[in-house]
Amino acid sequence: MARKVFFSFHFKRDAWRAGQVRNSDLLADEDEYGVIDAVEWEKIEREGDTAVECWINKQLENTSVTVVLIGAETAERDWVDYEIRQSWKRGNALLGIRIHNVKNQDSQTDTPGINPLDNIYFTDGQRLSSACKTHDWVSDNGRENLGKWVEEAFQGRSAYGPDKKIADSKYDKQSVGKTGDRSSSASGGFIPHSPWSA
Repeated sequence: MARKVFFSFHFKRDAWRAGQVRNSDLLADEDEYGVIDAVEWEKIEREGDTAVECWINKQLENTSVTVVLIGAETAERDWVDYEIRQSWKRGNALLGIRIHNVKNQDSQTDTPGINPLDNIYFTDGQRLSSACKTHDWVSDNGRENLGKWVEEAFQGRSAYGPDKKIADSKYDKQSVGKTGDRSSSASGGFIPHSPWSA
């Protein structure tokens, strides 16, 4: 069954790379949300934060999976943080895909960045990244596996009920449980908790 997917990414830096993922034709166009051209995005941004929030929320309405396309500076973007938080709040599954190895329009790759899913914590102190997998588009052969990854994420989300809430803000240490580790790290070698591990 096809899942409707919202793509979250650093628009100005990674639009070309995100386009490569989107143009892989692994998902039907009518099942993809959150990808628009530069002119449309700039128009929404000029209308202010409320307009951007409304656009994001409207895009998320039709989706069940949010794919976070992780580039060099994705974790630094407040709108990506907002999209991830809203996605979890509404019950979307989350999936991280590293795209720094995807060549841009100048045939250049980028440096790996921090996984934004590592920067968000549940109220019990566990990282959000423990509830979702992260893959590399190039080394994990995303062209063949995106559909499988999306379905796996969707199925895995059911292990986390409505009581598994994320902390209010990445800047609010008071909202994280005593076991929360506030250090930032890339997710290389990180093995997520249930449902992803035995």
